[in-house]
Amino acid sequence: MNGALDFYYDFGSPNAYFAWKALASVTERTGIEINMLPVLIGGIFKSTHNQPPWMAYRNVPAKLDYERLEINRFIETHKLTTFKFNSAFPVNTLLPMRAAMAAQRAGVHDVFLPAVFAAIWEDDKNISQPDVLAAVLTQAGLDGEALVAATQDPQIKQGLRDATAACVARGVFGLPSFFLGDDLYFGKDRIWQIEQALKG
Repeated sequence: MNGALDFYYDFGSPNAYFAWKALASVTERTGIEINMLPVLIGGIFKSTHNQPPWMAYRNVPAKLDYERLEINRFIETHKLTTFKFNSAFPVNTLLPMRAAMAAQRAGVHDVFLPAVFAAIWEDDKNISQPDVLAAVLTQAGLDGEALVAATQDPQIKQGLRDATAACVARGVFGLPSFFLGDDLYFGKDRIWQIEQALKG
């Protein structure tokens, strides 16, 4: 299958981080281009009446135990040794996701993305705090203060709302979600299916 892979993400999803890391090897093997598309997971849940697993299964402890086991297996399989669960979870990601839109507009999203993913899921930083996010971006060589300030731009705010609504209209109900053409794949555990489809 030709074309690019659309990858809808929110920094607040550890599974989006896992999928982003795991897809690096798929990119090397297949040459697929990945379009990283920022959206707001809270907006998706609200629009689709969905819930994150830690809420949906809070009364099913065995299910939550299995979710943790599955995460540990994924980490081991893909050798994600730098992962740390964020102590501020669940993190309010409205600010960093608006900043992601600003980074796209500024043409620096490719630098912005790995810096923020590493900050939240490797360095245990609370990226919902403007000063913390600005410092992370500045350390990555970006104009952190300008990108954080841009999150208050009405066009940036509307852009994130529009992007989130568009992905819901496309059939997205949770993250990470991916599209190859019109085909939807949901969750980090579908990476192998994506690669299979690319090879087919």
